[in-house]
Amino acid sequence: MTVAGLQRRLAAFAASRGWQPYHAPKNLAAALSVEAAELLEIFQWMTPEEAARVMEDPEDAHRVRDEVADVLAYLLQFCGSLGVDPLTALSEKIDRNELRFPVGRPPGRKARAEG
Repeated sequence: MTVAGLQRRLAAFAASRGWQPYHAPKNLAAALSVEAAELLEIFQWMTPEEAARVMEDPEDAHRVRDEVADVLAYLLQFCGSLGVDPLTALSEKIDRNELRFPVGRPPGRKARAEG
């Protein structure tokens, strides 16, 4: 299983159902946002301690996995629609953050402004 393989599988799934007209970048970004909100909804009223144990409850764990899958599916489709390699994009972002937030520099606005 690879990212490209999953993207092909998602594209084939959408194509076989005639959904391509609805899979414009704007629509995919909106759907991604909705699915991320559904993931957040699971944790909305939990304490930090309850959230840390969410995967111990089979029903909650199933919901979390389903929402993670939905978020990832829309993100991969979004990236595919714009030709963005998500792994390259993430690697490049980590590289920039390593320069922007060096080890040993305290977090905060002042530290960020200096970088």
